[in-house]
Amino acid sequence: MQRTILIVDDNPNMLQVMRMTLEDANHHVLIASSGDAALALVQNPDLELILTDLKMPGLSGEAFIALVREQRPEIPIIVVTAFGSIRSAIECVKVGATDYLTKPFEPEALQFTVNSALRLLDLTRKNSRLEAVIHAVQPYRRLVGQSQAMIRLREQIAQVAPYCSNVLITGESGTGKEAVARTIHEEGSRSDQPWVAVNCSAIPHELMESELFGHVRGAFTGATRSRMGFLEQADGGTLFLDEIGDMELSLQAKLLRVLQEREFSPLGGGLLRRVDVQVIAATNHDLKQRVREGLFREDLMYRLDVYPIRVPPLREREGDALLLAEFFLAELRAKMDKRILRFDPEAEEAMAHYSWPGNVRELRNAVERALLSCKGESITLMDLPNRILAQSPTSNRENSPTLGSLGGQDLESWLEQAERRLIKEALAQSNGVQAQAARLLGISDRSIWHRLKKLGIQVSRTAQQKGV
Repeated sequence: MQRTILIVDDNPNMLQVMRMTLEDANHHVLIASSGDAALALVQNPDLELILTDLKMPGLSGEAFIALVREQRPEIPIIVVTAFGSIRSAIECVKVGATDYLTKPFEPEALQFTVNSALRLLDLTRKNSRLEAVIHAVQPYRRLVGQSQAMIRLREQIAQVAPYCSNVLITGESGTGKEAVARTIHEEGSRSDQPWVAVNCSAIPHELMESELFGHVRGAFTGATRSRMGFLEQADGGTLFLDEIGDMELSLQAKLLRVLQEREFSPLGGGLLRRVDVQVIAATNHDLKQRVREGLFREDLMYRLDVYPIRVPPLREREGDALLLAEFFLAELRAKMDKRILRFDPEAEEAMAHYSWPGNVRELRNAVERALLSCKGESITLMDLPNRILAQSPTSNRENSPTLGSLGGQDLESWLEQAERRLIKEALAQSNGVQAQAARLLGISDRSIWHRLKKLGIQVSRTAQQKGV
């Protein structure tokens, strides 16, 4: 394939030798006897390689290379120099040249060096194209799903990502709120700037102010040096505040000032510092209810809620559970080095019918558990966690009660025992958390409380029955 190559050398004989050698290799060759004359040829859109001498009148080889790097940084440059100038050639490589060739040289050496530089150029272009394709087809790679709810979610992200407005993301635990926030950052104008994520419920209240705003030396006992806070770390980029509903009121007032004035003071410091951040907040609380309860500032809520996004729970994403399961299977089997290829039909049916109260996080954990349990090439129904089995259509068909299953008991006694057994199993799986057990059973918190009282089941770290 013919390539366009520029040769820059003030020696007419050397210029002619290199030109003939490269034209014999079917390249289109441009020539210039000085760096100044070559600058006009550098703008040729077909140009793919430059060979240049170092010692030339007027613009030196080093200065010429520096200008080319500013104007056409993608073009490889080969320095052609005498043996005594190798040190200068090496210095040029350090500042932007691709390779160097010492005079005198054989035609084969010139062709080899040129071909190597062109192959490197081709590989660089190929990698750039692949990165562009990957970026184009996977802008929402963290948000797997084809349901209408997910299509709408991706549309909302596309609408807000180009701007730096504050975003409030709401949704149940485990739905992927941080994945949504990270996607907004990566698809926005600040994608090459810092991303700082803070879980407001994971940091003790007494440390949160220092962590968020930073502190100066001596601000409190143990502050032996100044420390940059999350706000300053995120300057120019995005600050993600997860579980914002758990932030203390005193800190909410300081955060409000940052959103209004774009300035703050580190703990123990009097000087104001300017900051430019996009704030994305997330919560599984109803912030309006928190406002009514006096636990969240109404003015802060409206400052954060410039563009609200609700992440749908998995039960509202029809058909996405199996897509996510396949995605997690591919991801986890590679990490665990297991040759498990698929889910069998019964396992797929069970996952499709399960309510997924823990949402995407629960689904990923279930797939990981199944991979650990699986001994064949397919994940079966029995490899899935018991809570999924309990809701599976196959399990329900096999365990449907018959008159023979009463075992001589009356119906009321049999139903009471079955209810007690299921409630205790749900409590065991939820580690004694009544609200979570209620979700597993598909009943309300108030209903499970009445049933526990009626059946005499006491709840501790594990479920126990009175007198058992």
